[in-house]
Amino acid sequence: MAFANVSEEELSCSICLNVYQDPVMLQCAHNFCSGCIGDVLDAQEGSGYYSCPQCRMEFAERPALHRNITLKNIAESLQPNIPEQEIRGILSSLCEGHVKVHNKAAEHVLIEPTTCLENRKCSAHKKILEYYCNEDSVCICVSCRLDGEHKGHLVESINDASVKKRQKLKNNLDGLSSQKAQAKSHIQLLLDHENTMKEEATFVRQTIATLFIEIRGKLDALEQKILHETYLQEGLVSSSVSDLIKHLETEVDKFSKTIMKVEKLCSMTDPLNVLQEHGEDNDPIAEEHQELDGAATGVKPFHQEETFITLLHGLSHIMSEVSIDMFAQTDTDIVLDRDTAGNTVTISEDLKTVSYAKQLNNYPENAARFINNQVLSKTVFSSGRHYWEVETGKTGICRMGVAYSSIDRRGDQRTIGKNRKSWCLRCSGNLLSVLHNNEEISVAAPACTPSFGVYLDYEAGRLSFYELCDPIRHIHTFTTTFTEPLHAAFLIYRSFARIKDFK
Repeated sequence: MAFANVSEEELSCSICLNVYQDPVMLQCAHNFCSGCIGDVLDAQEGSGYYSCPQCRMEFAERPALHRNITLKNIAESLQPNIPEQEIRGILSSLCEGHVKVHNKAAEHVLIEPTTCLENRKCSAHKKILEYYCNEDSVCICVSCRLDGEHKGHLVESINDASVKKRQKLKNNLDGLSSQKAQAKSHIQLLLDHENTMKEEATFVRQTIATLFIEIRGKLDALEQKILHETYLQEGLVSSSVSDLIKHLETEVDKFSKTIMKVEKLCSMTDPLNVLQEHGEDNDPIAEEHQELDGAATGVKPFHQEETFITLLHGLSHIMSEVSIDMFAQTDTDIVLDRDTAGNTVTISEDLKTVSYAKQLNNYPENAARFINNQVLSKTVFSSGRHYWEVETGKTGICRMGVAYSSIDRRGDQRTIGKNRKSWCLRCSGNLLSVLHNNEEISVAAPACTPSFGVYLDYEAGRLSFYELCDPIRHIHTFTTTFTEPLHAAFLIYRSFARIKDFK
């Protein structure tokens, strides 16, 4: 009973943190297990000096170890008569009955069971890890904090640091879940786009098949060509959709794995495990995820009118025999309005060609006439779908498109493409661009032919330009809401433009 007031900490080796086994004492009066201090001195062999692992006192030669019989007797008298394996088992887990008992005690905090206490000790000082260094993002012991490399750093208890990290992880869960839901939403949008595209492609094929029934004998080869092009375009769109879906599915998998990691960390009750599970380099919070907004913008659209224009171009010599009004009205009767032509352009007798005038014309003055080298058509488009073709010169500049009747004729806003009331394609040699409201968009590929098609769907608010090469190439589509009647519009500089007939 003489040892009743001796604490377990006073009987614990500072190296192994267990009750002394065969304790010995150094010259500095610090005690250690014989085996523990022996291992330390062996490790220091050849370094040129020896030191006490507790006070750091240095010895020129390997210090003698003096057995502490008194301390040994005290330790043995207080040592529980329980085998070491059973002690480890108690540290590892508790039976259901013991768990209930400890849960009822407010001062008892249960943590994940562990059989390896070395993970909870400082590798340098062999002391329990009690603090977290915010500057170096590492768990440290009291010696690291007071005398070690983390002296003077901003530290806090591992419990406080663990609470902050768990809260940060929980806050991040909402963001990860939102991004995952957003990715799934984009996948659905892409699937919807693909379904719509397939319906449009099916409509195109069915309509074309109906038309070719009337002239199957003559146009068998042309039909196969057109159907092949729709399948090819459908394949390109499907391929772009599939690629984006695969990419987003990969993002969804990443989000799922990250969420599982975060949920696992959040479910841990041991603050040390939470902090040691992930370092700064692989913290799930630090993972960057690609922005997902606007994912569907990379999908190629399906241009059904491109197929119809290919058909119209191929059937131009037999248009009178085939009814294709369901696609667009082929406007063979478009003529130019000489009363709108500027004095620097000349209009042909058949009102189909406008060319740059070498000498000024003396057209009668009227309010509808442009003061520059432009002209509008007499034909007005206020509804329906329309298509016409234009042939231009290979040199100079030509602008073709549509304009409202109310476009300015004399002011700064008169030039087509440079105001809100007109849309046009600009051809300068083999360079192409499109303009509206003075905003110009260049076309990447140069022109390969001076022939172009113009497709207008008034109700849908679509104006498309095509280059009539083989195969026909889509140049650009304007999408808007038309609010006034439209005219075909042309601007010519050292060139010409001719509205082609379909006869």
